[in-house]
Amino acid sequence: MAISSGNDLFVARPLYHSAPLTSVNLTIYEGGTAIIMERFDPERYLELVEQYKVTHTQLVPTMFSRMLKLPEDVRGKYDLSSLEFTVHAAAPCPVQVKEQMIDWWGPIVHEYYGATEALGFTFSTSEEWLAHKGSVGKVVAGVLHILDDDMQPVPTGTTGTLWFETASEFKYFNDPAKTAEALSEDGTMSTVGDMGYVDEDGFVYLTDRKTFMIISGGVNIYPQECENLLIEHPLVADAAVFGVPNVDLGEEVKAVIQMMPGERQDEAMAAELIAHCHDHLAKMKCPKSIDFIDEMPRLPTGKLYKTGLRDKYWGDGKSRIV
Repeated sequence: MAISSGNDLFVARPLYHSAPLTSVNLTIYEGGTAIIMERFDPERYLELVEQYKVTHTQLVPTMFSRMLKLPEDVRGKYDLSSLEFTVHAAAPCPVQVKEQMIDWWGPIVHEYYGATEALGFTFSTSEEWLAHKGSVGKVVAGVLHILDDDMQPVPTGTTGTLWFETASEFKYFNDPAKTAEALSEDGTMSTVGDMGYVDEDGFVYLTDRKTFMIISGGVNIYPQECENLLIEHPLVADAAVFGVPNVDLGEEVKAVIQMMPGERQDEAMAAELIAHCHDHLAKMKCPKSIDFIDEMPRLPTGKLYKTGLRDKYWGDGKSRIV
């Protein structure tokens, strides 16, 4: 992130997370001003950008989505011309959401992919992303391998688990089992369980976390595609898609939706959203049912806490893939 003396960094994310904390430290070190927003509010964010003439900012895709769903007159009344550099990460960004952000703010929207475990790092400019929509960029630190369940390389364009050659030793606090799962048998590679693929130009695409892959009737379904589609819907504030028990198929696709304020939450709306999915996705990827929730359990970092949502539907049973 290009931060120099005199630049202002606006962070609307918690400082216990490594990325915003590092950015704030670098900004102060270089003589810039760090502006911290304790709790994100889309219109208040735009107001503060204008007030402090912010040059640099770090966001997550949910914040993009919520700003884009503000009324046009609200979005247009704030002067954002001071912005020079915006970077986002922490969660997948739907293609349509990022397209709209670049249209609105210009080619200053950059993206990276990494982990606190410091396995590796990818980066993409707006121009690179527009030529490789949906990508999280090229690897700029670390050595990446895309492997199947037998730890064998998969062909270009084929989905597998992302493994980085281990750059630094790490352990999960008081969790040796999780630490072991994150390491290859010989200890030379590490993973956080993300699934994805690399295209012919070397750009990395994420499909989902391996633990949230749905196995329905023997077919592997990655829910991120359906989640992205639902989040892009103008009446939907947030969405989570995961597998729930099905006696015949093992699992079926379930969606939990947070509607925009004032929108109805009934069977007719659920049917409308399911039909919307069928208009854009293969039948097997679409939710069989939809439940509504008042507030989606997203962590302050912007990550969706989907495990708690999913576990309510499994009860004492265990998913075949977790």
